[in-house]
Amino acid sequence: MSRFSVEEIRQKFATSQDFNEIFDAFEDALSQQLRDLELYRLLFWNNSLGPEELCLFGEKLAREFPDLAYGTYMWLANVFEVTYSSYDNFDLAMTYYRKAAQARPAEVDPYLNLVDCYDPDLNIPPADALIAFLREGLKTVSGKKILLQRLSFLYQMIGDREQSDYYRNLADDLGKFQN
Repeated sequence: MSRFSVEEIRQKFATSQDFNEIFDAFEDALSQQLRDLELYRLLFWNNSLGPEELCLFGEKLAREFPDLAYGTYMWLANVFEVTYSSYDNFDLAMTYYRKAAQARPAEVDPYLNLVDCYDPDLNIPPADALIAFLREGLKTVSGKKILLQRLSFLYQMIGDREQSDYYRNLADDLGKFQN
């Protein structure tokens, strides 16, 4: 039996500062089979929750509703990118962009969003980790050209002109065959 209406859950996710109250609303939302990602986004932006709590909610939501896993992981990555990047140097954002890529291997957005986090002056997230992630993505994404272009960009940023040229040429060649 439901304890809260959808509007009460929405209100608790958005404004409650009490973890137990938020947790109860979350459990009730799951028991009601509420699959509205917009509802859970309110939860993920609740500034009273720390990274561990957000991970707990996000992981459980993705397990309970696998069809929401990709959106959940992308949203968590975005939240961590914006709110916790100065504390964890984008580690949590990278973790959740990776999970999103695993949930939908053909999607290019997790790769592009993570590269957009790159700060070349600080090398955060580390360029070598980004390069490895993009190279993994080349095996599965449908839009390879843009990943090749981003690889070229990253190699250029770290001063490896040979690899930058290599990936730019691959992107150009791929573009010729697609036209």
